[in-house]
Amino acid sequence: MAILIDPPRWPAHGTRFSHLVSDDSLEELHAFAAAADVPPRAFDLDHYDVPLERYAELVVLGAQEVSGAELVRRLIGSGLRVPARRRSGKLGTALSSRWAVVMPDHPGPGRELIRRWGEEHRHYHDRVHLLSVLDSLDLLLEAGADPGPLPRAVTLAAWFHDAVYNGVAGRDEQDSAELAARMLPSAGIPAAEVEEVVRLVLLTAGHSPEPQDTAGALLCDADLSVLGQEPDGYGRYLRNVRKEYAHISDAGFAAGRAAVVRRLLALDPLYRTAAGRRLWLEQARSNLAAELAAAPAGDPR
Repeated sequence: MAILIDPPRWPAHGTRFSHLVSDDSLEELHAFAAAADVPPRAFDLDHYDVPLERYAELVVLGAQEVSGAELVRRLIGSGLRVPARRRSGKLGTALSSRWAVVMPDHPGPGRELIRRWGEEHRHYHDRVHLLSVLDSLDLLLEAGADPGPLPRAVTLAAWFHDAVYNGVAGRDEQDSAELAARMLPSAGIPAAEVEEVVRLVLLTAGHSPEPQDTAGALLCDADLSVLGQEPDGYGRYLRNVRKEYAHISDAGFAAGRAAVVRRLLALDPLYRTAAGRRLWLEQARSNLAAELAAAPAGDPR
């Protein structure tokens, strides 16, 4: 039982924020926050947002320093975590802050992308997924996936990778890449960088970057991080994917989904970065195998 704090890497209000949580009870968390003079307005359903300026002080007062991934794991284990969908009102604000970091002088494309990711027909490929991919890129870097700063093209590719989503595999990635090719030049992105963003977006159709493709490995691993969630989170992912294919019969969906799972299990490696394998591989393989074992028989065609 402990108070936990992750690194200050969440941009907002001209600084960066950490999450302060308890892995035991909200009562413990509120008591610690009150004793440390963390204002009640900083509480957000299951955590307090605390600025970089207070990080060292809170550690001295007893908050245990953990990675973002470890904080989430222990919060889920405590049963206190509030799912992202219950925070949907704040997703737009969080994403706007993220866009401002990568493209501070061009807010327009960010607003358009956030609008697209919030379309009503989306259930999995939505703003929650976009924020999750961006968060996963941060986790990969924090876990040592790449010693240098994250290339801007990787972050932009995360924003664009399912910006067009109609549930047509391959076509969605192509359309999203074409959207990036149209929008980014007007935001002052050099032609070579636009070309790299387009290449990376197209990679997410098959998640098979070449061995030396560091940028592609980071993006593909972040996009597949959902597979490494705890079983409850993986179950929500499956339900939301099914909603996006509500127009397909149960038998047809079962057959198609089984093919997807077999393809994912056949990827060797499933995660291309060592950090991705440490963070998600074991749980991902367990989730995929359990899903395949429980799948109803579908039309083999």
